[in-house]
Amino acid sequence: MSANAGRKAVNPWLIAPLVALAAFMEVLDISIANVSLQHIAGSLGAGPEETTWILTSYLVTNAIALPIAGWLSDYFGRTRFFIGSIIGFTLASLACGMAPGLEMLIIFRAVQGLAGGALQPVSQAILADSFPLEKRGMAFAMYGIAVVAAPAIGPTLGGWITDEFSWRWIFLINVPVGIVLIMLVKRYLPDEPANHDGSKVDYFGFALIAIGLGCLQWMLDTGQREDWFESPQIVALAVIVVVALLTYIVRSFDQKNPIVDLTLYRYPNFAMANVIMFMMGFVLFGSTALLPLLMQTLMGYSAFDAGLVLSPGGFAIMFMMPIVGRLVGAVDSRILLTLGLGVSSLALWNLGELTLAVDRDQLAMARVWQTLGLAFLFIPTTSSAYVGLPTSANNQAAAMLSFMRNLGGGVGIALLMTFLDRVATVNRGHLVANTSPVSEVWSHHYMQLQQISGDATRALMMANQQVAEQARFIAFMDSFKLLAVMFALLIPLVWKLKPLPRSGVGAPQGAH
Repeated sequence: MSANAGRKAVNPWLIAPLVALAAFMEVLDISIANVSLQHIAGSLGAGPEETTWILTSYLVTNAIALPIAGWLSDYFGRTRFFIGSIIGFTLASLACGMAPGLEMLIIFRAVQGLAGGALQPVSQAILADSFPLEKRGMAFAMYGIAVVAAPAIGPTLGGWITDEFSWRWIFLINVPVGIVLIMLVKRYLPDEPANHDGSKVDYFGFALIAIGLGCLQWMLDTGQREDWFESPQIVALAVIVVVALLTYIVRSFDQKNPIVDLTLYRYPNFAMANVIMFMMGFVLFGSTALLPLLMQTLMGYSAFDAGLVLSPGGFAIMFMMPIVGRLVGAVDSRILLTLGLGVSSLALWNLGELTLAVDRDQLAMARVWQTLGLAFLFIPTTSSAYVGLPTSANNQAAAMLSFMRNLGGGVGIALLMTFLDRVATVNRGHLVANTSPVSEVWSHHYMQLQQISGDATRALMMANQQVAEQARFIAFMDSFKLLAVMFALLIPLVWKLKPLPRSGVGAPQGAH
């Protein structure tokens, strides 16, 4: 008999904020350390290149944990696995905050990413099982606030904590939250038995996924710094990724209990929802990386000020998610998705039309419009993914959806950073071609620079810097427009989804 036998049924609206908070805590740690790397480097006597492994180690192990979380939930029992993941994440956070040196910090960050990777998909699976299909909108709204708003809030919160206290507190802050979550989850979340039907663990399949996805994330995170396939290291990683993942795919169909069940992609809604979720991660994480970089490198913003510009967008999502949650099930989900893609596309195109003279309020409002569109995407996409799926697949489905969003983010950031550098180089060539002495506009501008600098050599250096900055700014604008086009091209795919069951607008009514 379950340890929870006889326990009074718990209102699912008590469970929803608990699992959402667990997901929020984990997603926040993906971005909260970004603005603190210089402080960590100075404190631990490390160089800038070395400290990037604080981010890479977390992302690599997180990428490994995400897709296998569904299988682990079934094997150990979902509630026990969920509590174990929170305990592991909390202890790793404590160790990170007390790390005596960079090497130990990197190791503890890897453990933190491995333990925390399960929190997103398991939280989503718990919500999917706690609410009937037509009532999941508001529940997924809470989860959506966690996984969509946290990346926007993370850099600002991390900068404030680092400036006011110490970089160690960006990790130690998880400890009291984790302890409270452990106590509440043990008290209120029903226990579930293990469901591995006695089949043997596919250790070889597990190793293939760990190696393949770990190397993929490593490649994405370091590719631009290593000049991609000009680097033997990146070539070797790419070969390992292809061999490991193809081997897993081929042999997985012969396994009775595969670590990642790829047969779920035969369900049309689930397959298309994964594509949309991948692109959502691509645009959300990609644009969240581009905007602060633009503001800090070309507009003179500090990391904290750049975070403040992004924060209103995070609050806009938090405001809109409950509204969208009430609409899901009452309005055709395909209409909501089309609206979200359209608004986000227009907002991204608007970002691509800005100039260097744009002020902080204009940037913040442009970001708000973009995130308002994103608010209409997460909940309908997540809810639509479960249409037609058997309930027994919820753990695996949630893990794969979370993985696709994070994979989209990793691919998006990697490709956009490469696109930015390559296009800036091309733009610089075009601009330099227009700096001919026979050009009246250029000659007039160069004379003004000479008057300002009082020296021909300095004037030439200033002109060269201006050309480089303008070339990079145009590349930023092209990047935003590229994201806008990519989102617009998704609209026809949305109408291939089967709509959700209708429930009418109103307060959610319990769970099954």
